[in-house]
Amino acid sequence: MKNHISLQLVLIFLLAGSVFLPSCKKINEATLLGGGLVPDVDNINTFAATLDVVTDNVYLEDSSRIIYTDPVALGAITNDPEFGQTKASVYFQVSSPFYKNYPYVSRENFTVDSVVLSLDYLGGFGDTNSMQTVHVYEVSQNTTFNDTSYYRFNQPDFETTGAELGSATFAMSSLKDSMTLIRNKDTSHVANQLRIRLDNALGARLASYDTTNTPNGGYYNDTLFKALFRGFALKADNNGSNGLAYFDLSNTTKTNLTVYYKATLSGKTDTTQVTYTHTLRAITTGRSSTGGQANIITRQPAGNWATYLNNGTPQDDKLYLQSTPSGSVGYIKIPALDTFQNKLIHRAELVATRLPSEADNYFTAPGQLFVDRNKLDTTDHTKDSAFLFPEYVSFNASNIPSFNFIPFGGKLQADNTYRFNITQTVQDVLTQKYSNPTLRIYAPFDTRPFYPSQSPPSRVFVDAIPTPAYGRVVLAGGNYSDQSLRLRVRLIYSNL
Repeated sequence: MKNHISLQLVLIFLLAGSVFLPSCKKINEATLLGGGLVPDVDNINTFAATLDVVTDNVYLEDSSRIIYTDPVALGAITNDPEFGQTKASVYFQVSSPFYKNYPYVSRENFTVDSVVLSLDYLGGFGDTNSMQTVHVYEVSQNTTFNDTSYYRFNQPDFETTGAELGSATFAMSSLKDSMTLIRNKDTSHVANQLRIRLDNALGARLASYDTTNTPNGGYYNDTLFKALFRGFALKADNNGSNGLAYFDLSNTTKTNLTVYYKATLSGKTDTTQVTYTHTLRAITTGRSSTGGQANIITRQPAGNWATYLNNGTPQDDKLYLQSTPSGSVGYIKIPALDTFQNKLIHRAELVATRLPSEADNYFTAPGQLFVDRNKLDTTDHTKDSAFLFPEYVSFNASNIPSFNFIPFGGKLQADNTYRFNITQTVQDVLTQKYSNPTLRIYAPFDTRPFYPSQSPPSRVFVDAIPTPAYGRVVLAGGNYSDQSLRLRVRLIYSNL
């Protein structure tokens, strides 16, 4: 009898072990997803579930604007086999180092040695060994380009005037190398700088301005100077280049226009220079300039991104995300939340898996993605309204809001996933605080969704990536063939 009971006990324990072993896998997965104080999944008090999602690729109409301290993108991606082409042009103004004073030592025996436009190089995206050619032009006085407006990344190009001022051909990787500059007997070394030799006639023209309050009084004040010289337009060739270079226009030490010249003063010939910089300057009382810059970035979808944008189905098995501005966005719907009974949600996490894509050794994935809730306009996606998750917004002493990515998530993990904590949103949907939203996943350089917990809602500045148009990634969609990689929502919950 005892032997029979013992055999029964062994069988019971074996059966229990066979049930418990898969449960351990669920506990481990849930714990990894949770990353916080989430109870273990024991299938008695706490449970785990995976909810399927529906995904769709949508072109993002981006109206964000550049500010003075933003890095700018310059260059051309002519052959991204997954996403197509990108073109980035830069426009910016420079100012005189002095007003009411003539900046050159003398007009006597004045000779321009050289004119050099220098740009502070920050880094590159794409094939940094491919050759880029950048052409420099003068912005036309007939344009509205000024230093009191913030310009959109997707606006039309500004008109230029006259012949090309100069050009430079370079590989981005070479800009990191130190260059030796010898001027007279002075030797200096610079690195991370693009130097473009311009026509000497520009230097002679700048030296011809005077300090009077007349149409030629470029050194009387900043307004007259910019009426005579509106600014630079930098445009890249499409031929052969396959990357974007990033520059800091606000670093006046390394971004500037320098006129090297000789002139005679008191019978002595001197060789010296005048440097013009891209700066913020007061315009009138109580008003200041924006610096005067624009970074116009255009996309031409091709490859698989274009195919998925135009396939006519709202259920894509892959999402193609290209960093903003003028990038792409994935729409995510979670139909199962409409019928999921109310539960106590311990953790709800959106999990997106990065897939290998062609040329992703050059065109790397963004390090951070962002998700917001979209109130759809079913007839026109350009009129959609985006709302962020209010639980991740904090306010400083001046009541200025900011978004906290640390508890929200979205960084690219070592396992090639992006994970987002959407616990409160799922709980609010289940308690019918608001209807089941459509989510948007994308990589914004600058986005300003609404903070819904204020009346009327205010906008919050969010930047997931540090430079415009940097990064692109292909994600497994909601009905991707490998179920383990599908974009999904993982829940850890208890019954009420």
